[in-house]
Amino acid sequence: MAGDHDNRRRHSGAVTIYDVAREVGVAPSTVSRAFSRPGRVNAETAERIRRVADELGYRANPMARALTTARTSMVAMVTADITNPVFFEIIRGADEAASQAGYVMLLADTQESDRRERDSLDRVVSNVDGIVLTSSRMSDSAIRMIAKQKPTIVLNRAVTDVPSVVTDDARGVRRAAEHLGGYGHRAITYIAGPEASWADGMRWRGLREAALELELTVRRVGPGVPTVDGGDAAAQRWSEHPTSGVIAYNAQMAIGFIRGARALGAQVPDEVSVIGFDNIFGAELVTPPLTTVAAPLRALGSTAVRTLLRLIGGKRMTTRRPLVVPTRLVVRGSTARHQA
Repeated sequence: MAGDHDNRRRHSGAVTIYDVAREVGVAPSTVSRAFSRPGRVNAETAERIRRVADELGYRANPMARALTTARTSMVAMVTADITNPVFFEIIRGADEAASQAGYVMLLADTQESDRRERDSLDRVVSNVDGIVLTSSRMSDSAIRMIAKQKPTIVLNRAVTDVPSVVTDDARGVRRAAEHLGGYGHRAITYIAGPEASWADGMRWRGLREAALELELTVRRVGPGVPTVDGGDAAAQRWSEHPTSGVIAYNAQMAIGFIRGARALGAQVPDEVSVIGFDNIFGAELVTPPLTTVAAPLRALGSTAVRTLLRLIGGKRMTTRRPLVVPTRLVVRGSTARHQA
């Protein structure tokens, strides 16, 4: 029997769903559904089908399946910059959610370019069932055009008439301002990110509103590149009108600012307290460890994909408001009481 099983695993011809069905003891249509619509097959049966398919060397052809089901079981995630650590956990959470639903996730890196983003979407839109746009740099109208072609969800940005998942930036930046204000800092500089970033606009607006209520003075430096080098460059502009508190667009810029401030002779946190956003890996490893506004990034990615899959399945969104994921302030060594 073992020899027969090994022979089946070394099947010399093209393995079909009929071979898998015969091995598992189910109908070919059940095998087909296990790959095209896994939610319609008993979980235990679907797992057995996938295991046997692996043993036999069967691979479902998503393009061929799309001819009969109009589905490819693939989704695309488009990211602004794959080298930005903030996307690591988002991508992992999104991929896990897609895999659990029997989908494959394609990943495109646009390098902060709206043109590259458009080109990537033009190439993949006909081959996927849905699209996740992560920190998109395209215009709202361009995003709505994509959403008319395929189910689309936008991450880290709110677009009218397109489902969105965002972090609670307003609450996050307010907590950052309250933290600095509580430490006696009365003037804060905001190190801005990309001009096309929706999140950057929300954080700056939220900071200005919080400053009015908390009786703080705020100024803005930027826009800038959302990298360590971008934060380093911003330190020079900060030094022209220094403040004792700094809130950066993201953790990378905050880390770069600390490096640039030190090069100018300023001590962190003794002379300037610094807060970043996103709580990326390594934020606690720099010196001093970075105080940051944190969001559950993996949950952000998985929530986006699960919402997208519901749209693909035909479910309509019950509200036009974005789904908001909470944030929290993680206090570390880069902030301290202001030394008047």
